[in-house]
Amino acid sequence: MLRIDDLLDLEHTIAAELFEGKTHPWEVLDDISDFLLKLGETLSEEDFVHPMPDIWIARDARVAPSAFIQGPCVIDRGAEIRHCAYIRGSVLVGKNCVVGNSTEVKNAILFDMVQVPHYNYVGDSILGYKAHMGAGAVTSNVKSDRSLVTVKTPEETIHTGRKKFGAILGDHAEIGCNSVLNPGCVIGRCSNVYPLSSVRGVVGGNCIFKATGNVVDKQPK
Repeated sequence: MLRIDDLLDLEHTIAAELFEGKTHPWEVLDDISDFLLKLGETLSEEDFVHPMPDIWIARDARVAPSAFIQGPCVIDRGAEIRHCAYIRGSVLVGKNCVVGNSTEVKNAILFDMVQVPHYNYVGDSILGYKAHMGAGAVTSNVKSDRSLVTVKTPEETIHTGRKKFGAILGDHAEIGCNSVLNPGCVIGRCSNVYPLSSVRGVVGGNCIFKATGNVVDKQPK
């Protein structure tokens, strides 16, 4: 369940080409910056404004005057960048996304309709279609001992070779308020994380993370 097609629907991002030839989502993290620069050059002036050499903003996106945007960055159609948002560069904000009050995003792909609306930190991460992070939820992207990040499942440990790697959120993932997604965390499609959680490793799809060692399958409605 760690493959790109297990977690992400590439029809819901303008960055689908970025994932071509890759197996795991985190493999694209080193390529985001260069990809955005190339993508920006293909965007029409009819649909996007180009206020800086490495920034492209859809004309119907809403960007608060207090927001700070550093390139390379592409903000797709219908997105909303709210008061005091801080986009630190190498960021794609997908269609109809919300980057909210005092939220910081860096080296990340937000698929369409992602919401990080209140006091979130998203670094070196991929957030799938309609993923949502509750107020104060953050991705921790560097281990405390500065060692390279691994992705751990009960069956195997995958060495990513990366010092900085936050989290992968599958499509429709819901992260509760004030939760911490520790480095190398993967949340499966349609899974929920309880508020105030500290999550490590991999949470499967259609699950509820209640606490460490207490992860249950969702019951059919």
